Amino acid sequence: MRVNYGLSIALAKIISDHCLLFYFYFKLNDRGYLGTARLYWRQRINDELNVTKIAIFADVQNIYYTSRQAFGKQFNYRALWQQVRSGGEIVSATAYAIHRGDEGQLKFQSALKNIGFNVRLKPYIQRADGSAKGDWDVGITIDIMAIAAQVDTVVLLSGDGDFDLLLEKIKQDYHCHTVVYGVQALTANSLIEACDHYHPIGKSLLM
Repeated sequence: MRVNYGLSIALAKIISDHCLLFYFYFKLNDRGYLGTARLYWRQRINDELNVTKIAIFADVQNIYYTSRQAFGKQFNYRALWQQVRSGGEIVSATAYAIHRGDEGQLKFQSALKNIGFNVRLKPYIQRADGSAKGDWDVGITIDIMAIAAQVDTVVLLSGDGDFDLLLEKIKQDYHCHTVVYGVQALTANSLIEACDHYHPIGKSLLM
């Protein structure tokens, strides 16, 4: 029987590399760094398979009010997740919301976490003149800039035109593919023009 030594050596190297990865995974796990181990393992697999790495950023207040104003319905985050996941691996997903402390909001936040979102909250502040404070524009911008170099695609759920320069910046500096989901009639034209791909919210993303 003839043995293909080149193939045998290649297979041995692959097995060795993956055994080493498992070793580091369990060592990290033993020391309480399970989250770090999972992220490392996922990134290695994605790099080897050339999987598109996707980060999602959801401006919850903007999407809630624009969907309600235009359609009288709520946005379906689970349907969005399934749609985005079909294009690659979601390595990060953050939903930015305002915390009022009522039961309905707590259930909604729990549902987002069950889907896979990390939920970041700001307290709802009512000013003396009756106006409210609680937007996440700066926080979203900082988080997108922090991860842009590590992902292939940034998905933004918002219609806020303040994000247009941000999208242009990460495309230029990090060559990120930028995708925006928003209610078309209530999305700033500058944001639509700044992104690589715009998805108008329609019936398939409502509930």
